[in-house]
Amino acid sequence: MRERLLTSLITALAISGLPAQTLPPVPKLVVGLTIDQLRADYMEAFSPLYGEKGFKRLWKEGRAYIDAEYGFAAIDKASALAAVYTGAMPGINGIIAENWIDRATGRAVDCVEDPGFMGIYTDEATSAAAVLSSTLTDELKAGTQGRAYVYSIAPSREAAVIAAGHAGDGAFWLNDATGKWCGTTYYSEFPYWLTRYNDEQGVDKRIGDRVWEPLLPAEKYVFLSSEWRQDYFRHVFKDFRGGAYREFKTSPFVNEEVNRVAAECLCNSPMGDDDVPDFLALSYYAGNYAHKSVMEAPMELQDAYVRLDRSLAELLDLIDQEVGLRNTLFFIVSTGYADADAQDLAKYRIPSGQFYPERCAALLNMYLNAIYGEGLFVEAYHGSQIYLDHEVIEKKQLDLPEVIGKSADFLIQFSGVNEVYTAYRLLLGAWTPEVYRVRNAFHRERSGDLWVDVLPGWTVVQEKAEDTEVVRKSCMPAPLLFFGWDVKPGVVRTPVNISRLAPSVAGMMRIRAPNACSARPLEDMQANKPVGLP
Repeated sequence: MRERLLTSLITALAISGLPAQTLPPVPKLVVGLTIDQLRADYMEAFSPLYGEKGFKRLWKEGRAYIDAEYGFAAIDKASALAAVYTGAMPGINGIIAENWIDRATGRAVDCVEDPGFMGIYTDEATSAAAVLSSTLTDELKAGTQGRAYVYSIAPSREAAVIAAGHAGDGAFWLNDATGKWCGTTYYSEFPYWLTRYNDEQGVDKRIGDRVWEPLLPAEKYVFLSSEWRQDYFRHVFKDFRGGAYREFKTSPFVNEEVNRVAAECLCNSPMGDDDVPDFLALSYYAGNYAHKSVMEAPMELQDAYVRLDRSLAELLDLIDQEVGLRNTLFFIVSTGYADADAQDLAKYRIPSGQFYPERCAALLNMYLNAIYGEGLFVEAYHGSQIYLDHEVIEKKQLDLPEVIGKSADFLIQFSGVNEVYTAYRLLLGAWTPEVYRVRNAFHRERSGDLWVDVLPGWTVVQEKAEDTEVVRKSCMPAPLLFFGWDVKPGVVRTPVNISRLAPSVAGMMRIRAPNACSARPLEDMQANKPVGLP
């Protein structure tokens, strides 16, 4: 009798408790903030300059992953953003770089260029068609049957469009020539509130009065090498012919401008008003002013982080006022760091040199002419890759793998060349850690036939673009932070792959991960774990 009574009591309690076991709520709003050039070591180094409501608050109340790894080579802003929002590598999602060579035309194309759609407040024809897999924002639109609102606001069109995905309601970016916020007919109608903002409060109406000077007393900026001169600075943005808006977009003022437009979006749209999750994708800049090296502008860099800290605090206050921080899930991630420092000084006797890719490509073409007869075999050198003209090789009835192999044998002899990877080696060759990183960045239709890896310390000199880049293999830490809705606080110093971000956020919104994402969600993310089956 006692056993039957105990069994009946347990059954009754279990049945009576079932209606109360509802699914946990999802965030009303997800804010995805990508910060170009953000470094975790700089975040920590400059912390004495911060207030209490920006980085420090995120650090104390959020979940911080100090070392988020992009598992592919040649990271840039576009490829990093695509990896964040698709949870897949460039070899799968198709965004191998901000631009690449179009095999059909032989010219460089932007990753979001699309002549099939008109620009709004811009002559740039733009769409997300080149992203070959679904994004986190696409899956949110599909999972809510279109009821979720998705807007993306960024200084550059690549950042805005990749984050908005294929199904977003709007992607908005700053026009380099006019300072107007612009968009594309690829998405729904350009919102009235942004047209009104352009007319009444646009950057073009305020840029002439903007002056960037140190926010704090100059003597406080002492956190970079004392060997570099900490000169007081004063930058204005009045030389419109020289690209004032482009310089504005490399200053911390652009983050304040993103916040202003985000406020307009939240105040004039129903984002966060119901129980269907909405998505606001934002992008900040934390790099060097006018793309100068850290040695040239050390005080500007430190002041940029101070102002970035304040922009983050203002964004948190804005979201708290409009939606509530408890109703909002934030993720904040760096899109990698490009080392713009000048070449290592000769006085330190560090091995170095200069590699000229255009000259390299011209000599390769001469070499192939000597072997196979006259012809323009080399179509282009772009982004460390050499594109061969397949039509020329086919017309001469040559074996393409043989031509590519002989080209690699020739290129490896150049001073400064560390390794040459052929398309066939990347697609079919043996696995090594370095081959795997390059393979992840390689797309068989968009990448070149040969990938030239230059030795660290050497300067790659782009003669036509009048640009240089110092090759550096050292790892630059990319921070990843979660904050807000049901996020379990903590600091994690174990490296994590960036591909795990998308499935983690998708799980908290209770939608599918992007269709090319095979990574597992991050563990132990939520403070209140969902009730699951035993």
